[in-house]
Amino acid sequence: MEDKKPYSGKLFLIPTLLGETEPLEVLPISIKQVVEELNHFIVENERSARRFIKKLAPRKSQDSLNLYLLNKYTDIEALPQYLEPCKNGHSVGILSEAGCPGIADPGASVVKLAHEIDITVIPLVGPSSILLALMASGMNGQSFAFHGYLPIEPAARKKKIRELERLSAEQNQTQLFIETPFRNQKLLAELLQSLRNHTRLCIAVDITLKTEFIKTKTAGEWLKENPDINKRPAIFLIQG
Repeated sequence: MEDKKPYSGKLFLIPTLLGETEPLEVLPISIKQVVEELNHFIVENERSARRFIKKLAPRKSQDSLNLYLLNKYTDIEALPQYLEPCKNGHSVGILSEAGCPGIADPGASVVKLAHEIDITVIPLVGPSSILLALMASGMNGQSFAFHGYLPIEPAARKKKIRELERLSAEQNQTQLFIETPFRNQKLLAELLQSLRNHTRLCIAVDITLKTEFIKTKTAGEWLKENPDINKRPAIFLIQG
């Protein structure tokens, strides 16, 4: 029996910006070229996706765009329809809200399906706050784990922080997590209350923007400093 040939349409994973900056300052020209060629996009938010496409490819007709919403409200049964263009020879792009599709992003579900039905997946180069923060932290890049958001309830959050600190020390593993920007300052205070003084903490804020701030200190050293990270996109890293 002959092997089934993959569909001619491909699934492109298209990185986006991490904030308000000029696209070609942080994205390679290849991203612009792919966006100009595609008319089918799977997106988290239609408005921001259209804005990004217009900023990157201003000559592209907005009327030519076919956008398929993928967020926490999307019915998983609808996903196969999003890849129908690939079966007809038209490539599809996935746009994340910020950063890289499939990394802390719902795009992974579509990528999984693409592999199952033999659609070629092509990841494109672009900024990932997780990897950029890890690169700049000076912490272990050989072994690391990203945990998304920590629990909101104070007792559960404190327990989780200490659990991650213990895990980091035992396995020499960098632990990464994020918070909703308006809760950053509160999380920082809770980290400094819960972490041991010698545990290293990296705070990476506004990555790739002109206001970028990335600094690693021990928790004890951070107690002497109070950086203003309120309402700014941030990622936190610890290593015991």
